[in-house]
Amino acid sequence: MHMIHYVTITSQGQISIPVEIRRQFSLDKRKKAMVEVVGDKIIITPEREIDELMGIFKTDKKIPFRKARQAFEEALARGEA
Repeated sequence: MHMIHYVTITSQGQISIPVEIRRQFSLDKRKKAMVEVVGDKIIITPEREIDELMGIFKTDKKIPFRKARQAFEEALARGEA
């Protein structure tokens, strides 16, 4: 579905994502998003949470959630995830 919403940019450079979009993508203040520039467009993509990926890799090694979360966020920052 193609939707267009107009938003205001604050003096701090912030925008508010309309509630319909936040609900559609389950965005709240704890979620993160990736912002990228493609040509003359700005694309905002919701980041997946590490717990959404649980079970896709098989291992016998137990890693504390906090340590796994930190490693995941560092990989995101490096553009690896």
